[in-house]
Amino acid sequence: MPMNNSQVRVIDPILSNVVQGYRHVELVGHALFPRVPVQVSGGQVLEFDKKSFQLFNARRAPGANTKRIEFGHLGKPFALFQDALEGKVPFEFLRDASRVPGINLGTRAANGTMRALMLALENEQAGIARAAANYDADHKIDLAAAKWTDDANNPNSDLDTGKTAIADTTGMEPNVLVLSRAAFKAAKNNAKVVERFKYTSKESITAEMLASLFDLERVVVGKAISFDEAGASTSIWGTDAVLAYVPTTPSGQEEPSYGYTYTMEGHPIVEQAYQDRNAKSWIYPVTYERAPVLAGMTAGYLLQNVG
Repeated sequence: MPMNNSQVRVIDPILSNVVQGYRHVELVGHALFPRVPVQVSGGQVLEFDKKSFQLFNARRAPGANTKRIEFGHLGKPFALFQDALEGKVPFEFLRDASRVPGINLGTRAANGTMRALMLALENEQAGIARAAANYDADHKIDLAAAKWTDDANNPNSDLDTGKTAIADTTGMEPNVLVLSRAAFKAAKNNAKVVERFKYTSKESITAEMLASLFDLERVVVGKAISFDEAGASTSIWGTDAVLAYVPTTPSGQEEPSYGYTYTMEGHPIVEQAYQDRNAKSWIYPVTYERAPVLAGMTAGYLLQNVG
């Protein structure tokens, strides 16, 4: 019987553990799209509507049938994307080209490659979260004419509107706010926000302080910037903010959430290093098979052009 790709691939378990634990503080997409493992490369997204948050009457009379409930429903199809890049350690970094690079050089090569893969994932997650077409009219607002940079406008009031929209359609209070760099700057310098901290702190307003003010579990700031081949930069999270309900410790894709990142079980992986004599380098292949999905649109609220 011919072997499939997963059987042929030889994995480096040490460096695979390294990249699976890789984190970058400027990448925040996981706050909206936490990772959940899947064992197939395609299927249908388990989506959640109001019924997923419904209060059921579980009381049963003697001899009566027991009520049955179902969580979520099969929505749009998904297919995992396989991103793969290779890190390179030139022979010149070693005294002897026949030596395998030590764990430090291997870790640096794998982590550098993983950072590029994670930035690509962040860009996809932000693209889903910031797409106005993914929301109905009750779960988005364009503040281009009422930006938070104008002290006449009140971030807390705008977020309260979003909280109400999410709670009215899911029964859950949102607990996460992702602010772009521009949105964070606009929020923390808004006169109405500054006024609330005037007598309690002389320090610069932080994301943690905003979380307390806005009555949220987490406020995170998306600072990631991408560069094209011409060197032009783009702020991945633009000038927007996204309010959402996401389980604090998601236990699986059957749990209602704004979004998930379906990830092939065991990924990302680092294959065993090999020599490329032409490049005079050791090569570290890294593969990450995943797909961010919007699982519960009504558990999110998009605020565009706030900064």
